Amino acid sequence: MELTLLGTGGPEGLPVPDCPCAACALAVGAGARAATSVLVDGLMLIDLTPGVALAAARAGHTLGGLRLVVLSHPHDGPAVEIPAGLPAPARLPEGQRLSLMTGHRVRAVATDAPGTGYAVESPNGLRLLYLPPGCAAAGLPENGEAPYHLVLLDVVGRPDALARLRAAGLVTGTTDVVAVHLDHGAPPPPEVHRRLAALGARAVPDGTTLTVGDYHEVPDVPRRTLVLGGARSGKSVEAERRLAAFPEVVYVATGGTRAGDPEWAERVTRHRERRPAGWRTEETCDLVPLLADAAGPPLLIDCLALWLTDVMDKAGAWTAEDWPGAARAEVRARADELTAAWRATRRTAVAVSNEVGSGVVPATPSGRRFRDELGRLNAALAAESEQVLLTVAGLPHPLRPT
Repeated sequence: MELTLLGTGGPEGLPVPDCPCAACALAVGAGARAATSVLVDGLMLIDLTPGVALAAARAGHTLGGLRLVVLSHPHDGPAVEIPAGLPAPARLPEGQRLSLMTGHRVRAVATDAPGTGYAVESPNGLRLLYLPPGCAAAGLPENGEAPYHLVLLDVVGRPDALARLRAAGLVTGTTDVVAVHLDHGAPPPPEVHRRLAALGARAVPDGTTLTVGDYHEVPDVPRRTLVLGGARSGKSVEAERRLAAFPEVVYVATGGTRAGDPEWAERVTRHRERRPAGWRTEETCDLVPLLADAAGPPLLIDCLALWLTDVMDKAGAWTAEDWPGAARAEVRARADELTAAWRATRRTAVAVSNEVGSGVVPATPSGRRFRDELGRLNAALAAESEQVLLTVAGLPHPLRPT
């Protein structure tokens, strides 16, 4: 089964007409995308969009052999002109099945937002799933349903849709996941490609032809990622984003609770509310057993600075009298133990930490002590990480790309 992506952008394309945003200003050349439309084996068109006949011609195809034109979502704006000779486009009712004379089978898939997805199976059993913009598949898979060979969906806008497919076993390590419906909510290249690769997906230019079932190498999701940054730099958001397409995640909150501190409680509440519903939270600083659990789902540890604070509290390391001897030895032994566990872990893990020491030297010995120990810990974990990122003003900068 062969399909050509006549467009890969959002419903309004990219750049969005008359939009002054930076993402649209940067969407030039290969970064420009027409609204998503997919030609399947020259006989089926998913989503009729403006200029589709010209887009097909540019990709070396004709629409003369079409037997079916389906729509996946409500189309705003003026009606799209239907090129002469094309079948009347229709949006199939959820659950409806069609069998084409070529042996292809089409099924309309229910979604959790206005729209209809389409599952297409070729005569030789290759399986394709297409989901509309802003949608995830609704309901449970049919009994014994096999994984898809290729999935097209809004990975940037709905990474949880990919997580659901993985949880249902419909997307596996051999499924080619291609992002479509890319609009100005997606970062410009090369950041969009880095972000998609972290989710196990990729993006291709308009006009690309894909062969369903072919293997396409997508960088493996890094097993250990360290995300550094200053206060309000976006480091926690970046860490959460990197695991958004996993069906299960254990969120390890090292900050705990602080009695009588309503501002801290509000911060914790905001963090919890933005996490996916399927994630589980553990409030603990006992990280070594979690990292040693090879069978567990991915870990997100936020953050190492609060973990070190707890370690220094328990060691009595804040006073000058305690530091040179047993207190320092205990803090560094705990840091070495964590580093060894991070090195040995077989779980996918993302850890967040503050990058300190770039500004004014702390005025107190305890402040300088904390800065130095956190710097040592960050360097030790970075040396054992497949990927290290530094976030500045919400923008992630790879320090060690995979």
